[in-house]
Amino acid sequence: VLSHRNLVANAKHSLIALGYTGEHRYLHAAPMFHAADGLSNYALTWVGGCHVIIPAFAPDMWSATVESEHVTHAVLVPTMINMVLNDPATADRDLSSLQLLAYGGSPMPGELLRQSIEVLPCDFLQIYGMTEAGPVVSNLSPEDHRRGAAGEEPHATRLRSAGVPIVGVEAEVRRSDGTLAAVGEPGEIWVRGPNMMKGYWNRAEETAAAIDGDGWYHSGDAAYMDAEGYLYIVDRVKDMIVSGGENVYCAEVENAIYQHPAVLEAAVFGVPDEQWGECVHAAVVLKPGAVADQQAIVNRCRELIAGYKVPRSIEFHDEPLPKSGAGKLLKRELRKPHWDGHDRQVS
Repeated sequence: VLSHRNLVANAKHSLIALGYTGEHRYLHAAPMFHAADGLSNYALTWVGGCHVIIPAFAPDMWSATVESEHVTHAVLVPTMINMVLNDPATADRDLSSLQLLAYGGSPMPGELLRQSIEVLPCDFLQIYGMTEAGPVVSNLSPEDHRRGAAGEEPHATRLRSAGVPIVGVEAEVRRSDGTLAAVGEPGEIWVRGPNMMKGYWNRAEETAAAIDGDGWYHSGDAAYMDAEGYLYIVDRVKDMIVSGGENVYCAEVENAIYQHPAVLEAAVFGVPDEQWGECVHAAVVLKPGAVADQQAIVNRCRELIAGYKVPRSIEFHDEPLPKSGAGKLLKRELRKPHWDGHDRQVS
């Protein structure tokens, strides 16, 4: 539940991050209800800017609209940016009106960011946030992008970060006991500010677990903070996958997999994907004597959940899935081989 106060605060924060004026023209390429796009809804309207709307995102339509409508600002998730860069039509478009491209929803792979800066004639801004924050928490500035792309330190290192908390928002990294983590020490991101939600609709227990008595929201994202206050996200505490900017809750997918009569155990987690950032992957143990292949399980899932939540890949295990002494499934052991060599344990 986001109150009027929350939305007004977020609009102010978005104006600070995006620098909108009445002369700017913003292209809505994502659904307007989505947090990645919603940060501009109120902010741009506040200053009397122009909203340009297309019926759905397609890379050729996006670049054609930027050209024809002289778009100055846009927000895309990295998956969309990748599609724009790989669309043959992009090279033939005049995108010179574009001043700022903000991205969020999932972290930008380093190589994709470098390609984007080379191809698209504009500044870049990373937004880190969450629906509960309305959504802005932190941002990585255009200056950090420009100087980082040129190889200047510490800006080049900062390209791996989610930037610094935006003016008006408090963000800290806390240990599991609630104490403040040291510089460089991983912990959970806690957020507090006038932009934070009132709570989850009709979910009092979940609200109480997420927001403590001092107003801190426990984000579920694991990160560390450097000496200059830049946040570096390294893992996701909450059991959730972000694929192409869409949230996929692992428990929902696991519940669908368990609907197949041959399945004994299932664990769902995200694995690296060049196009989507992460894709949904499942580890499955079949019941003794039962027979099922990947397609059979995928087909069952398609009957129960949205297509983007269905596993893209499944690995079958002959032995029980790894568990702790308390019987808790150790997903980190299943996830680790897929993420070796990556800076982050989420995309």
